[in-house]
Amino acid sequence: MKWFDDLFERKTRTVAQRSSRRGALIRIGKLMVGTAFVLPVLPFDRTAQAAAGQAHKAKGAAAGETDCDYWRFCALDGFLCACCGGSASTCPPGTEPSKVAWVGTCHNPEDGKDYLISYNDCCGKTACGRCLCNTNEREMPGYRMGLHNDINWCMANDSSMFHCTTGVVVGMADGS
Repeated sequence: MKWFDDLFERKTRTVAQRSSRRGALIRIGKLMVGTAFVLPVLPFDRTAQAAAGQAHKAKGAAAGETDCDYWRFCALDGFLCACCGGSASTCPPGTEPSKVAWVGTCHNPEDGKDYLISYNDCCGKTACGRCLCNTNEREMPGYRMGLHNDINWCMANDSSMFHCTTGVVVGMADGS
């Protein structure tokens, strides 16, 4: 076994002579940064959330209000209030609409028209956790704040806790 110890010692000394602590820290940093970019693209299991949404649909929510593919939710990012005790346009009891919101333009396939939709977060309770939707149709980068949906819009309220999101039809979008 002494030959194994001697071999390991020689190899370790060779590596120590040819490398520096700074170089090792740089390699470790690169590995950590590389991992940070890979982890967000890993798949997540959302089957439990989907099952909760299906169970709520069975209880009689209005058609489309608990479906992320509903035309009105084309730029919604959050939990649907219809699954959390409210509706597509009203906050659940014990919460209040955010004082600021983001706006999207969604196409209604039933009448072929485009509508302005105001997405308001409902604030004051912890996150609902049911019917998560993240549809980013025509979302703008973060520096276009009024058109960016990845912000906690409850920050303007007394309670900054996010609960769910509504999608209120404001009116028809002007085609000019």
